[in-house]
Parts: sequence; C-alpha cells; structure tokens
Amino acid sequence: MRRHVLVSYDISDPKRWRQVYKIVRGHGKHVQYSVFLCQLTEMDEVILKELLRDVIHQSTDQVIFVRLGTIKSKAAERNISSIGRELVPLELKDLVF
Repeated sequence: MRRHVLVSYDISDPKRWRQVYKIVRGHGKHVQYSVFLCQLTEMDEVILKELLRDVIHQSTDQVIFVRLGTIKSKAAERNISSIGRELVPLELKDLVF
C-alpha cells in the first residue's frame, strides 16, 4: 500500500546535498528547499533509506521521514497546511490527495 511520506533533509556538505537531492528527487515531488513529498510503499521507503545511508554522514547529516497516511485515506490533505504562498506546487496537483 502506498502512503504519502514527507522527506526532509539537512546535509552539511554541498556535494552530499546534491547527491541526496538527486536520490530523493527520483522518489518524490520537490515541495520546498530540501523537502519532498513522496508516494512510497514500505519497500520503497526501505530502499530509499538504504540509498541515502550510503551517501550521508551519520554524525553530521539528517534525513527525516514523516508518514502522512495512505494515499486513499486523504490524511495528507488533512495534515498538511501552510500560510503564505500555497504549500503544494502546481506540478503536485496530479498527486492523489
């Protein structure tokens, strides 16, 4: 079952930051600087974490995974809000919320 997962990262080195960006970009939609909204199965999440583990420095970098609910539950729609400009870019409108 696919679920919405918000992936956010804080990477201390620009070279590693670019590597992490490219990896996560392949799994989700870019919603803010260093923040992606992904639709992942449990196995997809495990694979993504392993790919990232090989790149980041465990003592200085951080990647956060926030599970927002299954795609069908519409939990992400209820749990994500913003003030100011719209949170979800136009290219994310095609995601099922």
